[in-house]
Amino acid sequence: MPTRHALIDIPVDGVHIAGTLVAASTMVPGVLLVHGWDGSQQQDIALAHELAALGCICLTFDLRGHARHVAQREAVTREDNLRDVLAAYDTLVGHPAVDPNAVAVIGSSYGGYLAAVLTSLRPVRWLGLRVPAIYRDENWEQPKRRLNGDDLTLYRQTTIEPEKNRALAACEDFFGDVLIVESENDVIVPHPVIENYLAAFRFARSVSHRVMAGVDHAMSKKVWRQAYVQIVVAWMTEMRLAAKAEENARPRQQAQRYEAWPSTSA
Repeated sequence: MPTRHALIDIPVDGVHIAGTLVAASTMVPGVLLVHGWDGSQQQDIALAHELAALGCICLTFDLRGHARHVAQREAVTREDNLRDVLAAYDTLVGHPAVDPNAVAVIGSSYGGYLAAVLTSLRPVRWLGLRVPAIYRDENWEQPKRRLNGDDLTLYRQTTIEPEKNRALAACEDFFGDVLIVESENDVIVPHPVIENYLAAFRFARSVSHRVMAGVDHAMSKKVWRQAYVQIVVAWMTEMRLAAKAEENARPRQQAQRYEAWPSTSA
């Protein structure tokens, strides 16, 4: 089990004696999973369990306009749902065992779009996007249901510069590791959208692109959903191993000293 230590001073009889406090390193990566429009957190439960088995703490949740709050479906906006994602992120990072410097966000479709925007507002180390959607920046406060239509279909077939789209601009400013999963037979998020996302990640530490052959947007077959889980698990395993290797290669920094550690008497 990994351990950490800190040098401490123990006050006794007007002097301080030196000590070293050694404890288990309990901080682990956190993973936030964001479902797509017309979805729910139940779609991410299997993946969350697999990632938790790797030693991560995972959080799934329902965006407003879905599940318990389906009554808001016609009125909920992108701003509302982005605030949902921010609240869920803060809840995850607030867990005492989650390392705030090791947070992954994995989103599907609309959830991938929101996850991309999130990276401009919160620290994210690893970003996973499955068939990430794209929308015009205009009408941000308009109900999300009103954004679909022929105009959006045409927009998703065009080349979009990052400076002209909030999500893509966030991707251009992202410096972590990225996984993009594309469905070969996706008629909702066509290949040009994926190309726009890939082009935007100019400064990412690494970008992995996987194309799921024959798969539709919703991954309507169980075998496809299982294959997607394995793709993400393999990627997160690789990312965690790389992070550990990088950590082990760093010179050990001077341990923090505590000048007023509580004393004990025998």
